[in-house]
Amino acid sequence: MSAETPAVPGQFTRRRLQFRAWRGTRPFWAGLFVMLGGLPIAYFPYANLQIGHLTLAMQTAGGSSSLIIGVLLVVLGFTLWFQRHVRTFAGIAAILLGLVSIPLSNIGGFLIGFLFALIGGAMAVAWAPGASSEHEPAQHQSTGTGGDSEGLDPDTTVLQPVRDELGKSNDLSGTSPANGANGRHSAG
Repeated sequence: MSAETPAVPGQFTRRRLQFRAWRGTRPFWAGLFVMLGGLPIAYFPYANLQIGHLTLAMQTAGGSSSLIIGVLLVVLGFTLWFQRHVRTFAGIAAILLGLVSIPLSNIGGFLIGFLFALIGGAMAVAWAPGASSEHEPAQHQSTGTGGDSEGLDPDTTVLQPVRDELGKSNDLSGTSPANGANGRHSAG
């Protein structure tokens, strides 16, 4: 097979493109960072480090709080992946759990878990869904004077000003639809 011959897209390529499309519609990297932040926070209090013949056990009274914080961060990471509409709540909760892990679990998993949770939470709060790639069809302009009402939003039709018995407008707000200012789009 030469370099100029295009490869036939197979199962792997199709799955990779599906994953890429799925990943682009949610705060994927924020969720991954939050999960990676939860792992060292939950792991280090229960780990036994071997340095030569010396065993260093880190089991402290804060071990249970470390486990709870670590598991909550992993759950928040999965929540960011599969429930993207709660990204602000999950991001703020991840930041707060990362901050709480500093005094409660071995300086936040030796600052590794703390930093991952802080960065992931900030990424989750800052993430915004992108514009959809599908273009919506343009709607035709209508003045609301009868005729075809297809594609017409009744909240944006042009209305006639309200008049009293002398023929004067009784709208004192200055936001009459007749003068083009309905109050919704007039603020700076």
